[in-house]
Amino acid sequence: MNSGQQVVLISGLSGAGKSVALKSLEDMGFYCLDNLPAPLLTQAAALLGRDGYPRLAIGVDARNAYNLASLPEHINELRSHGRDVRLLFLDAQDETLIKRYSETRRSHPLSRGELTVSECVQLERLMLGEIREQGLVIDTTGLSANRLRAWVRDFVAQNGSSLTLIFESFGFKHGLALDADFVFDARCLPNPFYDHALRPLTGCDGPVKDFLIRQPTVGQFLTHILGFLEHWLPEFERDQRSYVTVAIGCTGGQHRSVYLAEELGRHFSRNWQVLVRHRELSEHHHAEPASGKPSV
Repeated sequence: MNSGQQVVLISGLSGAGKSVALKSLEDMGFYCLDNLPAPLLTQAAALLGRDGYPRLAIGVDARNAYNLASLPEHINELRSHGRDVRLLFLDAQDETLIKRYSETRRSHPLSRGELTVSECVQLERLMLGEIREQGLVIDTTGLSANRLRAWVRDFVAQNGSSLTLIFESFGFKHGLALDADFVFDARCLPNPFYDHALRPLTGCDGPVKDFLIRQPTVGQFLTHILGFLEHWLPEFERDQRSYVTVAIGCTGGQHRSVYLAEELGRHFSRNWQVLVRHRELSEHHHAEPASGKPSV
């Protein structure tokens, strides 16, 4: 049962949505364990594999601080036995995490009655810094529980043996994309927002696409990003990276950045595994992204 067993590790900042992610995976048929010490990962996976559990989701975070340094070693051990191991790291802006704890009136797991929530968040970031670099980061700032569940489902559905490109649109006025490896600023491009007929639409809608296609600077901007990524993505693949997130921002994250993320996804889906997601669009907006799967 070891070979082919899927193990999804959920880590990240307290209050960033780990419980929502684990529950989502449980609903998908994963056997879920939370707060498991890293040294027990291999033993737990082997035992549950023998008992007929091919899909495991395990929460690993700062509550087991003394074991975190050994996590990469245990991930490599799991993979050496043929398991499909993926790490999902959930993050959010400090202000958002502090507000969530304030609203729920829960104590932070690192506080021990001595530290403020703000101090706990900074300490946790320091403790989890190396783990953050190991997997796919999702910024849950302003993200609804339903949207997070959808992104977790997309994460699990990908082929974990090849590089996945994530193209994400966002609005600068709502904060930077914390989960990006590269950020491109599209605010210099003509803005459909100032056309009253286009203002309520998004970059997924035909009239907005037509407007942007007619702007020479938009085509130049897109061409330059394509050239940059086509040159450097093979290097990331050779470095055995599993995920590369490219974020494109405009003022509100509704028109220019959405259009560019869709176009980039459509182009690179010819040769790469691609996910397209739009941080600021409501869940009522739907589009067909490059991969042909429902957009999130």
